Amino acid sequence: MRGIEISLNQTQKIRMQRALQQLESLYSKANFNASVTVADTIPVSNEDTILKGHGTSERDGEVVATLCGVVERVNKLVYVRTLRARYKPEIGDIIVGRVVEVAQKRWKLEINFSQDAVLMLSSMNLPDGIQRRRTAVDELNMRIIFEENDVVCGEVRSFQNDGGIQLQARSQKYGKLEKGQLLTIPPYLVKRQKHHFHHLEQFGVDLILGCNGFIWVGEHVEVRESLAEDQLNNTEQQFTKSNTTKEMPLETRQNICRIANAIRVMSILGFNVTLEVILETIDLSSTLNLGIDEMLGAEFHVLVAEREAERRTLMTKRKG
Repeated sequence: MRGIEISLNQTQKIRMQRALQQLESLYSKANFNASVTVADTIPVSNEDTILKGHGTSERDGEVVATLCGVVERVNKLVYVRTLRARYKPEIGDIIVGRVVEVAQKRWKLEINFSQDAVLMLSSMNLPDGIQRRRTAVDELNMRIIFEENDVVCGEVRSFQNDGGIQLQARSQKYGKLEKGQLLTIPPYLVKRQKHHFHHLEQFGVDLILGCNGFIWVGEHVEVRESLAEDQLNNTEQQFTKSNTTKEMPLETRQNICRIANAIRVMSILGFNVTLEVILETIDLSSTLNLGIDEMLGAEFHVLVAEREAERRTLMTKRKG
């Protein structure tokens, strides 16, 4: 459990410590001998041929850990997964990034990785469904699609020879993100799941949990805005007109801020960011009738930790 980055009084420290100890106890029971530090022996069966993977080494006939983390086993492969590692892309990952450069036939995006990701012009989806080669006119109008500092959602398509990654946005759910907040949290707090796009109907908000630790909370749109074929054919006037929309309602703005603060609290506490826990955190703040700014106070962090400990305890009892 990561250190708490908030100022607590003595009573809050005791409550927080008790909640965190309860969470660690539950984790240890569920993952017996799973957590290891450097030089710890990893128990393996001597009868089977074990494949030593990342974070492991052999010493005096035993498999030992060379990293701090959790032991993972895939068939005969044994490796150590670090808990606070940098983002490691996998093909199919849903990511959120920010455009840092518009280059020849491509955009470069910051995605919380060691290298900028590349989104090729040819990997962009045309809303009318026409499949054709991109022309010089398309390349000249690239800034109409995305420009520097735009927030973009895409999918990891492939890996390059130099270790970089290529993205694709060949779906209406991908593309430019507007009217919302971009949050950055440690990537290891976002687990790969079946769904990373969530429409919170009760709040009128779209939530995108990027596998790279970039999370988008923004106003819901029925069909995500992107460029039509005629916009690529130098009809910039239509593009400007189509983006002139009504102002976001105050209630939606407040909902976005409340959801964003719930995610910030979970990140500070080191909890996995899932839709279920986000909604429970929001519900707790509403039940206590807390203002949006009060959610970042020390007392609410303690209450969230206690609520999470209680929730996981109930889950463990049900499984038992």
